[in-house]
Amino acid sequence: MKQLITKLDTFLLKLEEFILSYSIILIAIMVVGNVFNRAIFGSSWSFASEISKFAVFLATFMGIGYAARSGRHISMSAFFDMAPYKVKKGLIIFVNLGSALILFLLTYYAYQYLMSVYHSGRVTSALQIPVYIMISFVPFGLFLGGLQFLRNAWINVKEKEVYLGTEQKDYSYADSNQVKN
Repeated sequence: MKQLITKLDTFLLKLEEFILSYSIILIAIMVVGNVFNRAIFGSSWSFASEISKFAVFLATFMGIGYAARSGRHISMSAFFDMAPYKVKKGLIIFVNLGSALILFLLTYYAYQYLMSVYHSGRVTSALQIPVYIMISFVPFGLFLGGLQFLRNAWINVKEKEVYLGTEQKDYSYADSNQVKN
C-alpha cells in the first residue's frame, strides 16, 4: 500500500511540474506572440486572452499543492522564525491543519460554483470552449493543496524535525540542541 501511495505521489509531483512549466510557457507565448502580431499586423489575436486566462488558472490552482509540498507557499513567518522549537512544532501543525481545512472548504464552494457554470452552458467568446473546463481546475487544485497540507501536518506529527513542506525541513535549528535526539 505504501508503495502505491509513493507512486501516486511521484505521479502527482510530475503532473504538477508538467502543468506548471507548460502553463508558464503558454502564457509567455500568448503574450509575446500577441504583442508581435499587434506590432507587425496591427491586430491582436482574439484567442490570446482566453488561452492566457486558462493557463493562469492552471498555474495558480495546480501550483497550490506544489508550493505546499516544497514549503514555498506564502507565509508570514516573523513570529514563527523567532519561536522556540516546541512552539514552532505546534504552530506548524496547527497552520497546516488550518490551511487544509480552509482549502477543503474552498474546494466545496469551488465545486458548487463549477456546477452552476456547467449548468449555465456558458462558453468563451473567441474559442467557444465551455467555461466549466477552465474552472474545473480550481476545485481540483484546491483539493490537492488541502491534501498536501494534511501531509505536511502528518510529517510534522511523525518526525522530530520541523518540516515547512514534505520536501523542505526548517533548518533554523540544525546546529542547535533544542531538538532532542
